[in-house]
Amino acid sequence: MAAVDSMSKGLYSAPQGLESLGDSMEIEVDEESTVNILPDGSAEIIMGEAKDEEDESDFESNLAEHIDEGMLHTLSSDLIELFEADMMSRKDWADTFVKGLEVLGFKYEERTEPWDDACGVYSTVLAEAAIRFQAETMSETFPAAGPVKTKILGKTSKEKEEAAERVKNDMNYQLTERMVEYRPEHERMLYSLGLAGSAFKKVYFDPLLGRQVSIYLPAEDVIVPYGTSHIENAERITHVMRKTKNELDKLMANGFYREVDLGDPQSFPTDVEKKKAEEGGYTIQNDERYTLLEISVDMLIEGVDDEEDELPKPYIVTIDRGTTEILAVRRNWEEEDPLRLKDQHFVHYVYVPGFGFYGLGLIHIIGGYARAGTSIIRQLVDAGTLSNLPGGLKARGLRVKGDDTPIAPGEFRDVDVPSGAIKDNIMMLPYKEPSQTLLALLQRITDEGRRLGAISDMNISDMSANAPVGTTLALLERTLKPMAAVQARVHYAMKQEFKLLKRIISEEAPTEYEYQPETGLARARRDDYAMVDVIPVSDPNSSTMAQRVVQYQAVFQMSQSAPQIYDLPYLHRQMIEVLGIKNADKIVPTSEDQRPRDPVSENMSALVGKPMKAFIYQDHDAHIATHTAFMQDPMIAQTIGQNPQAQQIMASLQAHIAEHLGFSYRKQMEERLGVTLPPPDEQLPEDVEVQLSKLIADGGKQLAQQHQQQAAQAQAQEQAEDPLFKLEQAKVKVQEMEVTRKVQRDQTDADIAAAKLVMEKERVQIEASKEANRVQSQDSQAQQRLKLDALKVLAAPKSQGKKE
Repeated sequence: MAAVDSMSKGLYSAPQGLESLGDSMEIEVDEESTVNILPDGSAEIIMGEAKDEEDESDFESNLAEHIDEGMLHTLSSDLIELFEADMMSRKDWADTFVKGLEVLGFKYEERTEPWDDACGVYSTVLAEAAIRFQAETMSETFPAAGPVKTKILGKTSKEKEEAAERVKNDMNYQLTERMVEYRPEHERMLYSLGLAGSAFKKVYFDPLLGRQVSIYLPAEDVIVPYGTSHIENAERITHVMRKTKNELDKLMANGFYREVDLGDPQSFPTDVEKKKAEEGGYTIQNDERYTLLEISVDMLIEGVDDEEDELPKPYIVTIDRGTTEILAVRRNWEEEDPLRLKDQHFVHYVYVPGFGFYGLGLIHIIGGYARAGTSIIRQLVDAGTLSNLPGGLKARGLRVKGDDTPIAPGEFRDVDVPSGAIKDNIMMLPYKEPSQTLLALLQRITDEGRRLGAISDMNISDMSANAPVGTTLALLERTLKPMAAVQARVHYAMKQEFKLLKRIISEEAPTEYEYQPETGLARARRDDYAMVDVIPVSDPNSSTMAQRVVQYQAVFQMSQSAPQIYDLPYLHRQMIEVLGIKNADKIVPTSEDQRPRDPVSENMSALVGKPMKAFIYQDHDAHIATHTAFMQDPMIAQTIGQNPQAQQIMASLQAHIAEHLGFSYRKQMEERLGVTLPPPDEQLPEDVEVQLSKLIADGGKQLAQQHQQQAAQAQAQEQAEDPLFKLEQAKVKVQEMEVTRKVQRDQTDADIAAAKLVMEKERVQIEASKEANRVQSQDSQAQQRLKLDALKVLAAPKSQGKKE
């Protein structure tokens, strides 16, 4: 903290008046300080204490180099005390494991009780279960092509598909070629997992190898506190490591561990380790390796963490158990992580989850059956030995020449008999033959152990040869269900392991591939890993090949009832891949494997039954015209007609033409709408899909009307070129002319009749006018006469008056 305080004081402004000193000022520095001349001519002085602070500020540095020795000793004693408490908390689990190793049977026991060379064999039920589990799981999780497959993150695209293929190939290359230790370590882990119930993998970047590693850790070398439920939330994880002096010297020289004199190595073998060495025929007395405790723990370190920090932080502390010296203290979180979550390096594989942190293995599950079976086998063999070579009593004076060696076949030896017959001087003890009851009991115990260990064989003889596939599948499911659950747990743990490996490879690996990938550029390595996720190639839903084959057979039976709704080529390819046959894509090619080709090549493929595929950017009208002409060609039609596969050939061509027709309709719709439609089968938002459907509906009506007009024009043009149609058209024209002539004649007659009618009307009007005129004239004359008479009447009195 003193270094931090001194550096903090140096951040303030310089005292006033320094300018007056000018260039005459001389600064003296000690040997541990450094003077850097800056580009502007000024000087930067880094004091020795500041250099220590700079080293200490390196996030990935070994903090043990900067912590006080007294603090290191206190920290070491506290952590070792916690480690020993954790060891005691799992003592019962370790004792059970040791007892189970005693009946594993890999080492023949030389027995002296009840007599020398008594039977020392073991029941094989435990070893058989472990070996079978290892073999089955290894074949499922690590096929020849590699254990990794990929899953695209987010929306699928051509770029992501190619990146996924490159990542899959690169991960499998890393695990099978560069990490040469991975497969043997994985096999050891599976065998130990089956027996112990727990096994661990540790994934980290090895500075000595310059690459990522994933090493197997036996369950006895990983210690956690009592009450831990999962390795992710373990308060403390201790990895018991063993390293040679050469390995430690290299790590100290590289600065990974601080340089400490550890003296001669001290061995601290556990009971489990001793028993394993004994069963394997090794001696553990000459182990000249150092025992290191690498403890991942959450804590606060005085002098490293700030005083205001209240929450513990994750650290990794490495301690030599023999000298209790701390070799390294490192931060175990990402520098950019504000939450300071610990980096996980361990992966826990579990066979069957138990009551505590460690799983239950075959030793815990069928160890009792193996011990009982071992006892019965030895009794049966010893009984057979006594029955075939019985012992008994003989008279004291009876002597047989060479009685210290067995009598060979056909050999007769001299016998000195004290008195009487030989049979009177010898009495055999009544040893019985091996008990049939014990034999039946052994068979029952073995069967129960095999069933409980999920290694029992299905009795095929009880099944009918004509049994439905569904019945066979049900029997397989019932038999393999326990093992399928174990395989699913292994699949989950491998997925976590591959995620850790992917993170290290993507961070530590260069941007370019070390080889030329099959697709894409060699320099896209880091970007590829960001696009995909890596998962195991194993299938947690079907743990064996037999189960998968029966599942596919059930699908094949269903496809026979409705083959038109199944992709049969893809189904056949999947079946071939399940059977483990290579190059399934070449044996059964599908349309997904096809690349754009010209229409003539597609016609050639149709003739030999190969798949064809249309692509959205092709000239679909040209392809349709070519394929249609090919089908209408008389020579081709005649040749195809003689082919027994004629219907399939024509059906494939028709389907391919329909595919081009669909793309052509799409292109016309885009031209009608004036926009580019989304890619086929793309997931669209609901509102976008609704609006687009309305626009497409209107455009579809317009396009249909356009097609109807074009069809009418084409039909009219086709009819116009037909001779029969022309003859009929001429007849129609003659008929039309005759009809026109008749219509004209009728029109003329009608016009004449109309003219006559008009003339008659005019005559009638004239007569009427005349009659009206005559009547009017008569009326006028009558009126004139009446007027004249009236005048005469009016004029008569006047004339009489004059006369008078």
